[in-house]
Amino acid sequence: MKTGPIDVVNKLGLHARAASKLVNLSKTFASRVELAKPGGQTADAKRIMAVMMLEAVCGTTLQLTCSGEDEEEAFAAITALVADRFGEPE
Repeated sequence: MKTGPIDVVNKLGLHARAASKLVNLSKTFASRVELAKPGGQTADAKRIMAVMMLEAVCGTTLQLTCSGEDEEEAFAAITALVADRFGEPE
C-alpha cells in the first residue's frame, strides 16, 4: 500500500473535467485507488460521482491511497497529474 498527501493546486479545484481526468487515469491501473478528505470522507477514485462529491477546492489536501500490484506506478502517475494542475494553465 502506498499512501501520501496530494494538494489540489489548480484554480478551479476538482471540478468535472479535472475529476474526469483523475478517474480515467485511475482506471488504467489494476490497483485500488482511494482519495480521502480531512474529516474522513473517502472516495473510490475510479468513480466520477464519488470524486466530485469530495468537493475538493483549490488548497484542499487529500490523502491518496493506492493498493495493489501496480500501486507505485498508480501513485506516481496520479500525484504527477494533480501537481500538473490536471493540465490546466492555472
